[in-house]
Amino acid sequence: QSNKKEAPNETVQQLPQDAPADVTTTTLISVDFEHELVSNGKIKAQTVAELQFQTGEVIAKIFVKNGSQVKKGQKIAELDTYSLQNRLNQAKDALSRARLELQDVLIGQGYKLDSPEAVPEEIMQLAKVKSGYNSAQTQFDMASYDLEKATLVAPISGVVANLFAKPHTLSSPSEVFCNIIDTRSLEVEFTVLENELGFIKMGDNVKIAPFSIPDLIVNGRVTEINPWVDENGMVQIKASVGYHARLVEGMNVRVSTFRSAGKQWVIPKSAVVLRTGKQVVFTVVDGKAIWNYVDSGLENATQYTITGETLKEGDEVIVTGNINLAHESPVNTITN
Repeated sequence: QSNKKEAPNETVQQLPQDAPADVTTTTLISVDFEHELVSNGKIKAQTVAELQFQTGEVIAKIFVKNGSQVKKGQKIAELDTYSLQNRLNQAKDALSRARLELQDVLIGQGYKLDSPEAVPEEIMQLAKVKSGYNSAQTQFDMASYDLEKATLVAPISGVVANLFAKPHTLSSPSEVFCNIIDTRSLEVEFTVLENELGFIKMGDNVKIAPFSIPDLIVNGRVTEINPWVDENGMVQIKASVGYHARLVEGMNVRVSTFRSAGKQWVIPKSAVVLRTGKQVVFTVVDGKAIWNYVDSGLENATQYTITGETLKEGDEVIVTGNINLAHESPVNTITN
């Protein structure tokens, strides 16, 4: 029996009774606790313009590329305008002929075109239809519009994205030529659980950290709460995001929402350990670690709020060195 091998290294080893454990402590006081909810979201631009040509013509020039910063009114691209100009000239000639026809019709009715205010409205409308003037005017307006839209200009200031067309290829009126994204009006869309909705309100502060750039933290503020719970029990939230040059449309981010929960006992998460399946916090009394059962409440990334029947304001709570402690274990408090 005495030859039994000793058990392999235990995960938790008991300290000798006469060897005080080195610990660090914090004073238990009531402070304003910032409750934190963590969710995943996507960066979206509040303003995105879609640019497309109105006619199918050969693209003559492209003045920008993806990622180019453009200002409102700046030229983006233009089409070959030969056929469009020719169409406008034809429409102009047709309009001139229609104007002569209109004059003939009015003269036949005893009126002159140079005094249109003297022509009754009913007579004028009938004369325009009979002479083809309305149709010619419509064709001229459309030809003028097509020629004007042969040059794409930026309707807003922003960044060019999704530009895939090449010069000397045919434009497609049914496809978007490119997007202009206003990167100074970004927002983040994220979801929270239905039972977390009570912790969020309009104007709450948020912090956004892109998964691809974890060291980048950008502040924001909740601007929209959709009053609808989807089939998965989620509620959609939107928050405005402060401008940062490294944030782009569609970027996946980690969103932390903060809201003050009032005065609470707050301790670091490292101060709470499990003993027999229950949460325990050790306090220092006369150089010994005293075992206290607690219940944790709200939490954020680094802290818990707690309640405990045996705790009181001003207790010295052990925050490190508590993994191997037992009730009344001798401890040596280290000052940071």
